[in-house]
Amino acid sequence: MEAISLTPSISADSVDLLLDSFNSKVKNVIDDIAPLKVSRKTGRQKSAWRKSTAVQSMKRQCRKAERMWRKTKLEIHYSIYKDSLRAFNVELGKARQSFFSNLINSNLNNTRTLFATVERLTNPPSQIASEMLSDSKCNEFASFFSEKINNIRKAISTSPSYAEVRQIRPQYQKEDTMSAFEEIDSKILEEIVQHLKSSTCYLDTLPTYFFKRVLNCLEADLLEVVNASLLSGTFPDSLKTAVVKPLLKKSNLDNTILSNYRPISNLPFIGKIIEKVVFNQLNKYLNSNGYLDNFQSGFRPHHSTETALIKIINDIRLNSDSGKISVLVLLDLSAAFDTVDHNILLERLENWVGLSGMVIKWFRSYLEGRGYYVSIGEHKSKWTSMTCGVPQGSILAPLLFSLYMLPLSQIMRKNQIAYHSYADDTQIYLALSPNDHCPIDSLCQCIDEINSWMCENFLQLNKEKTEVIAFGNKDEVLKV
Repeated sequence: MEAISLTPSISADSVDLLLDSFNSKVKNVIDDIAPLKVSRKTGRQKSAWRKSTAVQSMKRQCRKAERMWRKTKLEIHYSIYKDSLRAFNVELGKARQSFFSNLINSNLNNTRTLFATVERLTNPPSQIASEMLSDSKCNEFASFFSEKINNIRKAISTSPSYAEVRQIRPQYQKEDTMSAFEEIDSKILEEIVQHLKSSTCYLDTLPTYFFKRVLNCLEADLLEVVNASLLSGTFPDSLKTAVVKPLLKKSNLDNTILSNYRPISNLPFIGKIIEKVVFNQLNKYLNSNGYLDNFQSGFRPHHSTETALIKIINDIRLNSDSGKISVLVLLDLSAAFDTVDHNILLERLENWVGLSGMVIKWFRSYLEGRGYYVSIGEHKSKWTSMTCGVPQGSILAPLLFSLYMLPLSQIMRKNQIAYHSYADDTQIYLALSPNDHCPIDSLCQCIDEINSWMCENFLQLNKEKTEVIAFGNKDEVLKV
């Protein structure tokens, strides 16, 4: 395929105009080469293992034997048909087993893919009830998801105050700041695009898998859009809308009740490309200056739920070996990513990690003016504004949330309480000797200050899922 020049014919001074022109030219070229045609597919898409040559060949033999038997009605032909059908099912089972064996073996170090594969095998996706397939139901879902967040924030703002939190000082003390992004070249862009997950959003001009295949044709103008965003401190408005699909939390729940669904957000692919560029540069700056919390394992290289568990279990066992009792408190937050306050987050970025200039301007643009609509099948809701929260389904959301939570570590350190976090799940724990209740007083004080800090930062502890567990010196476990 020859390179297609997508350079806008007009001088675009804004990122939005550049992106609109890019998408328009791509769409025009695609319409000329392959005009859009609407067709309805019957049945579900074939599983990957059904597409193997051996399975397809045996399926044809089986169909041939079936047609012969139905034509002649002879017992011999019926026997041949049954043998063919039995052989086909055996070959299909082998192909399925081989597919998942290869998938698991090729992703031994990819825990996300392994867990997704296990989930796929043990919990097939549930179907949305037919009565949910309408524009009005989509609007109900959109209102429900929005009101849930608004109610949590209202409950936080009207909740009683807890113990006063001592002044928490920002950790940014150095002269070194990050005030501008660096332009990227075509090599970096290609590497980023090819390594991103090939998930397609309904708002994308091209399917992601096809976008990657023709990247060499689009590279020059895509690079212009990305660098324009970085240098102007502007995130394109058209990339701020998410398509939200409701997903049943558990397969055994009533699929006609809105509260049994959780929102799955999908964002445009070009937006993720820009985010990944920003993520790489920001992460490099944070690591070089040591701004990230050492005891935050969420979405970081060489960190995982496994490393977090190993650290906590090792500390508890060391306490047991010393004849001490360990008390572990498992803190759980309600819709933590969705209640993040934008003004507080920008203050964290500016005063805690030293972002300034065009960088802080870019993040302000990234957070403002966001919205979503709910999509179910061919139906969708009205556009709904998002006034708080980090964008779910985005590349930057986990890192931004970790930076939002930075002051929390000072509360635990001040009270001499050990802790470890993974994203929005935090475990705090301490060791105490028999008949020594002073550490418990420190723990209670720490929890009061955490409650107060959470309220001030529009975060809500989920009391139903927050647990207290005591570990004896003989590996005895007692849930309190």
